[in-house]
Amino acid sequence: MKNWIVAIAFALLPLSVSAAFDQSHAAWTALLRQHVVLIDAGKASQVDYAGFAKNRAALKAYLDSLSAVTREQFDSWRKPQRLAFLINAYNAFTVELILGRYPDLTSIRDLGNIVFNSPWKQKFFTLFGEKRHLDWIEHETIRKPGAYDDPRVHFAVNCASVGCPMLNDEAFVAERLDAQLEQQTRRFLADRSRNRFDAGSGTLLVSQIFDWYGKDFSSGYRGITSLRQFLGNYADLLAATPAGQALVRQGMVEIDYLAYDWALNGVQP
Repeated sequence: MKNWIVAIAFALLPLSVSAAFDQSHAAWTALLRQHVVLIDAGKASQVDYAGFAKNRAALKAYLDSLSAVTREQFDSWRKPQRLAFLINAYNAFTVELILGRYPDLTSIRDLGNIVFNSPWKQKFFTLFGEKRHLDWIEHETIRKPGAYDDPRVHFAVNCASVGCPMLNDEAFVAERLDAQLEQQTRRFLADRSRNRFDAGSGTLLVSQIFDWYGKDFSSGYRGITSLRQFLGNYADLLAATPAGQALVRQGMVEIDYLAYDWALNGVQP
């Protein structure tokens, strides 16, 4: 009887191994390396959607691997593994959403406006056995209070727009997740087209992301209780002079928000 049980266990072993999810997200990194172009000294990126379209089968295979993960599997993973999975899923499914209409669009908002048929609320993929939309990943899962509570995720998820933080050219992985999130934060805040201190007016001009999700940056992450405090930690990136950096660091600045550029973040000819 014992030998019979052992034989069955070995017979089932290949199935369990093949079902294991690749936590390195190597397939997604391979696609990103091919189709994401870093610009502005690495502070921003453009996406080669035409290249992605030619490599659609590889993208679909990766998306299928995400969809094959069960809720039970996901819940058994460590927290960094879960968060990396969700960020990568958001970014990869966003690319797939764009490809469904590419090249006949100039913005993700061409796929539906925010009020009617929002592109972020279209259920076009499956996760954990149910049809999902992008907002479910970002707002109902990643941003769910008590789940991850890290505002830097806003610089990791990419909405296929010029005004959005860059699509990284590698997958997020659990072992380096904190460093990757910090790198993405610094890249975005160093981009003067999206965030900058205006010395003339004494105003810190930042992305509307900080307006839309201000509470995420003042909810106690690493002891930070205000948006000014969060931004002050990156004063060296936001202001060009020591005097300006001191004002930003001390929170002695007005904050205003720059208009968001919803143009598609595609490679420019």
